[in-house]
Amino acid sequence: MAKTSSFESSDSERHARPLRYVQTCRVAAELVLDKGGSLKDVTVAYETYGTLAPAKDNAILICHALSGDSHVARHNAEDDPGWWDIFVGPGKAVDTDRYFVVCTNLLGGCRGTTGPSSLDPRTGKPYGRDFPTITVRDMVEVQRLLMDELGLRHWLAVVGGSLGGHQALTWAINYPERVRGVVGLATSPRLTSQALAFDVVARNAIIRDPHFHDGQYYDKPRGPHVGLALARMIGHITYLSPEAMKAKFETDRLNPRAVATEFEKRFSVGSYLGYQGTKFVERFDANSYVVLSLAMDLFDLGATLEQLRSALSPAQCRWLILSFTSDWLFRPEQSREIVNALAANRAQVSYCNIQSACGHDAFLLEDELDIYGEMTRGFLSKLAASTEVAEPLTDGPNGPTSIFQQHRLDYDRIVELVPPGGSVLDLGCGSGSLLARLKEQNHRHLVGVELDEHNLLTCIHRGLDVIQADLNKGLAAFGTGEFDSVILSQTLQAVFDVETVIREMLRIGRTGIVSIPNFAYRQLRRMLAEEGRAPKSGGVLHYEWYNTPNIRFFTIDDFEDFCRAKHIRVHRRIALDTEAGTEVFEDPNLNADLAIFVLSNDG
Repeated sequence: MAKTSSFESSDSERHARPLRYVQTCRVAAELVLDKGGSLKDVTVAYETYGTLAPAKDNAILICHALSGDSHVARHNAEDDPGWWDIFVGPGKAVDTDRYFVVCTNLLGGCRGTTGPSSLDPRTGKPYGRDFPTITVRDMVEVQRLLMDELGLRHWLAVVGGSLGGHQALTWAINYPERVRGVVGLATSPRLTSQALAFDVVARNAIIRDPHFHDGQYYDKPRGPHVGLALARMIGHITYLSPEAMKAKFETDRLNPRAVATEFEKRFSVGSYLGYQGTKFVERFDANSYVVLSLAMDLFDLGATLEQLRSALSPAQCRWLILSFTSDWLFRPEQSREIVNALAANRAQVSYCNIQSACGHDAFLLEDELDIYGEMTRGFLSKLAASTEVAEPLTDGPNGPTSIFQQHRLDYDRIVELVPPGGSVLDLGCGSGSLLARLKEQNHRHLVGVELDEHNLLTCIHRGLDVIQADLNKGLAAFGTGEFDSVILSQTLQAVFDVETVIREMLRIGRTGIVSIPNFAYRQLRRMLAEEGRAPKSGGVLHYEWYNTPNIRFFTIDDFEDFCRAKHIRVHRRIALDTEAGTEVFEDPNLNADLAIFVLSNDG
């Protein structure tokens, strides 16, 4: 985690100043609400960035989280910073030199869109507590009405984190024909009970403030400032990880900053929370916090895989789902639930759980921007391309399970073994070179599984669908017989649970294609027997003893014994000498350093 001022946060650039470039649109139609009731004369505040293409095919909707607004980024050097300036703008991940970006203030908000502080046309007074219960679906419906007013038929992508991710999911479900892609960061199919509990406490802090006046505090000398500040303080605790807390406050925990706040500041973390709470009151409305947090809490796509599959089944778009390892508010397991349901629905989805110490706020901070920003850039670029053509066939940076640094001779033969047009799951796909070659041959339903996030980034830039997963933990997201071929190329020697991985690949695929290094290769035998040295060769087995990824040393004969013992049928074996670049027919266990097997379950 980057070392920054202990008072810097995702709130640092937010303010209550008038928004210079905000636009408003009044919706003529009465808005019928998801939970009953309706709203008349709804106004939506929004900002746009970039230029809409003549074909109107480059529009991207950015959806903000609980405390955001329409000002996602600055418009020019004189403008105030936006809440996602690191991510949206000229040349950035969401490149406003290339895309037409729209960001709205949410229904129920307090920065221009109709919300509790707006005037109720029936009474001429602010709605206050009379503002109806709204849902994420209602928020998306208002965005859809604005979309129509702007003359847009399709979003190239809908992008959002946290509550913004809930909106992106809802767009894909409710208006599948109008969304080509979704980028969901640090989001979930619903909140955990723990996350709900924090929101319940926050709302109670507001409602029980003696200055709340049953929500009608707008004409009073003082509003529920203490309750709102406490709600925000609670929120900031959930946005940070234990690692982030330690980095910010442990070294000077008894030396709080001298800030103007009425809250306790005996400890440095207390002065931080007091400062953030006090600052938040300056720009946000307490009723809006109650309304928006409740809408987020009501969002629920289901608790089981079957429920999620059903909820997501209308979606037709491509997906990029990103989580962060230290996020305990929107836990990575929840993003994985979304991905598993999409994979089970055979949707085009990529996923990465990004290493981060920043907690839930990671998607708003610079620390991992080089990963989540570049993954988003690559994903959007491929969506925008008129034709999705794989990059030139060069083997990318080698990941920890990759053996080759030169031309992959085994790839040449594996490509020949895959049925024409067949569906393929590539386990340990590395930087996606094999999948890219298969994509050029018009194979359908190509999916990669990879652990290294830099390899995942390369795959996404190539326009491939790739899911981060540890092969040793199983592949339950994929259905039995879902793929024509499941490939495990030069990875088995780096796998801990060999039996489970082979069993899973033969469950998922009609056939399995496995390529393995042969540690009985003649040069390796000679080095160990005659020279007493750790064996290596100039071909696939070129590693030194101290940097090899290989945790298992086995031979062609060993693997064939394994297949017989486990009742696995070997349909074909191809033995290769990668040093010579030739196929081996005589005594492969001695003369080949690589073998490829085509397998299926016996019978």
